[in-house]
Amino acid sequence: MLDLKFIRENAEAIKENCKNRNVRADVDLVVELAGRRSKLMTELNELRQRQNDLAKSIGREKDPEARERLIEESRTFKEEVPKREAELAEVEASLYAEQLNIPNMTHPDSPIGKDDTENVEIDRWGEAPDFGFPVKDHVELGESLGVIDFDAGTKTTGSKFYFLRGDAVLLELGLVRYALDRITAHGYIPTATPDLARDEMLVGTGFIPRGPEAQIYSVENTDLSLIATAEITLAGSLADEIVPETDLPVKLAGLSHCFRTEAGSHGRASRGLYRVHQFTKVEMFAFTTPETSEETHEEMRSIEEEIFRGLEVPYRVVDICTGDLGGAAYRKYDLEAWMPGRGEAGEFGEITSTSNTTDYQARRLKIRYRKEGGRPQLLHTLNGTALAASRAMIALMENHQQPDGTVKLPEALVPYVGKDRLEPLG
Repeated sequence: MLDLKFIRENAEAIKENCKNRNVRADVDLVVELAGRRSKLMTELNELRQRQNDLAKSIGREKDPEARERLIEESRTFKEEVPKREAELAEVEASLYAEQLNIPNMTHPDSPIGKDDTENVEIDRWGEAPDFGFPVKDHVELGESLGVIDFDAGTKTTGSKFYFLRGDAVLLELGLVRYALDRITAHGYIPTATPDLARDEMLVGTGFIPRGPEAQIYSVENTDLSLIATAEITLAGSLADEIVPETDLPVKLAGLSHCFRTEAGSHGRASRGLYRVHQFTKVEMFAFTTPETSEETHEEMRSIEEEIFRGLEVPYRVVDICTGDLGGAAYRKYDLEAWMPGRGEAGEFGEITSTSNTTDYQARRLKIRYRKEGGRPQLLHTLNGTALAASRAMIALMENHQQPDGTVKLPEALVPYVGKDRLEPLG
């Protein structure tokens, strides 16, 4: 979340930022509640001080009548303090809830736009393949090879679940190890995280764990939810801690399953593996000083590009506009792969994203760092998708399909899968 002092001093700029990001947040109410909170804290401190002064006076007073008057006055303050404490607690709860609604500030170079149609392409790599034969999408390829079974997933669990079989299992495992090797070469530490997290960790990273707008699976009668990304657990791993500056940056390569309700996601663009309720992902996450976070953000983007160049998948990079940033991101890049099976002539589809969230998550999670001899201050957090296995499989299978229905694997992936192509099961 944003610093309360910053909000009070920059209310108009924050209102404009909310407007650009299509976020409904009552900035004036936050300022008003902050003022009430300050006033109540002052009054409460004065009451407690007066109560302490009276207690000392009672002990020194020798006159019985005067002493009784002081005792009676003390009773009044003793009754008033809990009332003010309850009022302060109520105001602080309302202030925190409203403060959570205010998004991060936006990088000055991020394009201003209403939604994903106004994201700006800033780079492109590779050429769309010219097949010379009828193109199949990944659903048709997976079913004809017998390696992706959506019917079994629907039968056992529900729509948007699936089984992988045969070479598709080897492909997913190979993709994960391939991505891990690429990012650990850049100093990211392999980290397998839990698939569940406390709701406070979800809120701390900017997700809504409960309620009508949640896109999260929550476990009934607990404070646990299934994670939508390892960003949640990786960020939460340093909650309430102070990290020596000499230990920064902390760079982690998170491996986890991810679970998303994908409520309201329909249409051809969501077909097959593109929007599913469960998938495997390798996530980059970094804790840095404020001075190095933008450099780390560019590093994450370059690593994502390195991974998909190695997979020989054509892609473009888009700078995400204000209306599509989400709450936590200061700046965000997406990689969109060319997917020949989308639409009549193929389309780009998102495969990775990387965000600099500055101190927005760190403030919520109380993660700080300390310079030698200095006071603790908030660090910056960043996240980036190294590889979401399901979407990577779409791009790889569709771009490398062969006339006979098999899928030829790029050279960089062969050692990880143990074969050079995906073939029919059995």
